[in-house]
Amino acid sequence: MLVDVFNMEGQKVNSVELNPSIFDAPIYVDLMHQAYLRQMANARLGTHDTRTRNEVSGGGRKPWRQKGTGRARQGSTRSPVWARGAKVHTPHPRSYEQAMPKKMRRAALRSALSAKAAESALVVVDQLSLPEFKTRHMAKALNTLVGDASALVLIPEKEAYEGIIRSTRNLPDAKILLANYLNIRDLLVFDKIVLPLASLDVISAHLG
Repeated sequence: MLVDVFNMEGQKVNSVELNPSIFDAPIYVDLMHQAYLRQMANARLGTHDTRTRNEVSGGGRKPWRQKGTGRARQGSTRSPVWARGAKVHTPHPRSYEQAMPKKMRRAALRSALSAKAAESALVVVDQLSLPEFKTRHMAKALNTLVGDASALVLIPEKEAYEGIIRSTRNLPDAKILLANYLNIRDLLVFDKIVLPLASLDVISAHLG
């Protein structure tokens, strides 16, 4: 698959052949859906908790004698049927983690990248450079490259792109992500994927 390569001013400077095994792979919608649900489930903390009869305070003695009062028998004022009593069948800490084989996760990423390529949602740039590392310069560059669409900018490494990271941090419709941290949620959430040529090599090494 041959795609155009642009500079940060939106001018075509070259063309590049994308790896067909990654960017022209079969698109499995069900697999992408499963990978997305897995990622969202694994992000849940599962720390919600309620108090059982062993944990709630009070209710140390029987509120009244068993017989002769005409009232229903009760063993504790902290029974679930009492106000301020304990809770039953309510949430407790648990793990929502879902397992998914690595081959399936990578196949889902290839499907998502292929879907983006089929929609012409991949924007390949020769390099990420700005005249000055300011948010307004990054906003102007992204507006030139993707217009009003939201953009996921993939960088090959962190150390050499600190200025780009700072310039993008406050943009509400853009996100910087390391190419080897590519995940199904970000691929599906953002409209456009901005790829420097160096990031293509990282993705090929990771998913090829």
